[in-house]
Amino acid sequence: MSTRVSGKSIVLPKGVEVTLQAEQAVIKGPKGQLSQALHPLVAVQIEAEQVHCRMQSDSREARAMAGTIRALLNNAVLGVSQGFEKKLQLVGVGYRAQLNGRTLKLSLGYSHPIDYVLPDGVQGAVPANDQIVLQGMDKQIVGQVAAEIRRLRPPEPYKGKGVRYADEIIICKEVKKK
Repeated sequence: MSTRVSGKSIVLPKGVEVTLQAEQAVIKGPKGQLSQALHPLVAVQIEAEQVHCRMQSDSREARAMAGTIRALLNNAVLGVSQGFEKKLQLVGVGYRAQLNGRTLKLSLGYSHPIDYVLPDGVQGAVPANDQIVLQGMDKQIVGQVAAEIRRLRPPEPYKGKGVRYADEIIICKEVKKK
């Protein structure tokens, strides 16, 4: 067994099926369907409920793309079977969030509220007015939406106020001493 990421096979959970079409793989599962483009330097094989990614040549690009394609396929398999979730926390006086349909209304200390429309493929929830939970099948889209919301008011280094990931640790600076 190889120590490379591309050497590890992807075990398909129950209810997930992968089909190979020209230049792409289609992954279907209980949560929906995703497709992933394949690279010509990577051979993808499906055998006995496992997916294997192999390099077509021994070039540097082939080694890099084999690991990348394997990771992307694994994320797609996990997405259609379990889904992905990002939690955000609003820290600051008066910082709150509300969800109206697909629109996230954020009060982040500015003179105006910010309306952020969630894209297709991402579901949002606001369990408390200072917490946001984003869920979806596609890891890249969920992470991108979380990063865009965090960018609206990133945590500042003195008091730690702003939008942060729930598991993020902010190291605060000391104030200037006289």
